[in-house]
Amino acid sequence: MAVTPVIPQTITVHLGRPNTDAPNVTVPFTDYIKNVASNEIYPTWPENAIRANILAQITFALNRVYTEFYRSRGYDFDITDNTSIDQNYVYGGEVYDNISRIVDETFNNYIVRRGSVEPLYAQFCDGYQTNCNGLLQWGTVTLANRGYTPIQILRYYYGDDIGIVYNAEVGGNIESYPGVALRRGSFGDDVLTIKRELNRIGKNYPAIPAVNTDTGVYDLETENAVKKFQEIFNLDADGVVGKATWYKIKQVFAAVKRLSEITSEGLTLSEVEKRYTREMSIGSRGVDVEALQYYLAFLGYFYPELPPIPITGYFGELTRDAVFTFQNNYGLPVTGVVDANVFFAIERAYQNAVSDLPPSYRTAIGEPYPGRFIIEGDRGESVRIIQRYLNIVAQSNPAIPTIAVDGIFGPRTKAAVIAFQRSLGFEQNGAVGPAEWAELVIRGNRL
Repeated sequence: MAVTPVIPQTITVHLGRPNTDAPNVTVPFTDYIKNVASNEIYPTWPENAIRANILAQITFALNRVYTEFYRSRGYDFDITDNTSIDQNYVYGGEVYDNISRIVDETFNNYIVRRGSVEPLYAQFCDGYQTNCNGLLQWGTVTLANRGYTPIQILRYYYGDDIGIVYNAEVGGNIESYPGVALRRGSFGDDVLTIKRELNRIGKNYPAIPAVNTDTGVYDLETENAVKKFQEIFNLDADGVVGKATWYKIKQVFAAVKRLSEITSEGLTLSEVEKRYTREMSIGSRGVDVEALQYYLAFLGYFYPELPPIPITGYFGELTRDAVFTFQNNYGLPVTGVVDANVFFAIERAYQNAVSDLPPSYRTAIGEPYPGRFIIEGDRGESVRIIQRYLNIVAQSNPAIPTIAVDGIFGPRTKAAVIAFQRSLGFEQNGAVGPAEWAELVIRGNRL
């Protein structure tokens, strides 16, 4: 899920109960809300009552989309038209002019509870034939006639601790699954998301061991936690977060947090904030830029159209020109800016290039990075390369301990990696990613 809710351009509605063989229709989000409002309430009601109801309807739908309530259960839609569980959508139904106008004015506003990120599960019922713990639609008319404003009406039913998010971003309705399986050696915000969610799930299922969320590396303890989760929920316990495991984690996380209940525990910003994903452009500095330059420099050895660039950690004009060329050759928008999608494309191109290399081949910039974070518990030639270069660098840096070159990434190798990261000012996670690898190769070949 996104850090904060994005108003989807479209929403897919199942015209029946979730498990029935009924058609799906994908319609613009604004059209969906206009239809629901025209079938749930009366256009002759006081405008403040109409506005309060529409805000509840928008928020209810956004809760379904943001929590991936149905998609996390394997369905290919966002919401149903069944009024016992969702909202009254009538395919092809009439839309009233004043309701259409109000929706156009308010479609990207929604209700949140103070301190929470997710759209409130804005439960409502008619208050005439049925009653519930949320908003009573006919009751909003009484309150509006008493002079209540829309926010006062909503607070009357949902509590004084709610507020309105105005002018939220509008974007695509994109599933949260990153598109590639996460496994030991993966890195980034998607890994961090899984760690955070497993830790919260573990409060209800204590057999799942807690994991360290100080880093976004998919390490051995994360793999073990995933395996235990998979065992509990009858999934193939391979320790890999593919699409099925990803959405099962989402489903269970939402359930233990009660994100689709009016009494939700709430989802805080610290639980969803991104730590690593950011755009890189002219003037950017740091480990992300260094990793980008390493990939582009390596690719440039095989693709002469890519201009050669130094690995400096500074995004200057040479790096921008290389990004321009890559984007042009790979059919991406030529912006010179590297967002998460562009970085993933560059990383994938690098991995493909490495996989085609003969085992004995070495490039001008040294040993090729193996394409995944090397972490404690790993074994093999990549670990030996790391150990050899760490020992070379240790000759001029006594803070880095000398280690055995045995191809086993154990505690001593991890300690040496952390010491090396500390000397560079990198995140001290004890894992060797592209930036650490590039620094080891460059420094080791200089000494």
